Amino acid sequence: MPNSVFKIGRSYFIRTVTYHLVGKVTGITDGFLILSGASWVAESGRFMQAIKDGILNEVEPVGDALVNIAAITDAFPWKHQLPTDQR
Repeated sequence: MPNSVFKIGRSYFIRTVTYHLVGKVTGITDGFLILSGASWVAESGRFMQAIKDGILNEVEPVGDALVNIAAITDAFPWKHQLPTDQR
């Protein structure tokens, strides 16, 4: 997927129809984003603050994750450290 809007090596906050993730894109293949350092975001809190300041209310680090690109509703660059602690 050479023309993808997602860039390998960059981190994103990704919203799908049913859940949210944050993680670093390490690959794009077969219609999937491959994420490392990924976390499921159960509660982002105030969304602007989450994106601007990197503060998430409830987060569950999961390590590696695959996300079906077709399920993504939107995504935002994540310019903060990826979460490593459960909250």
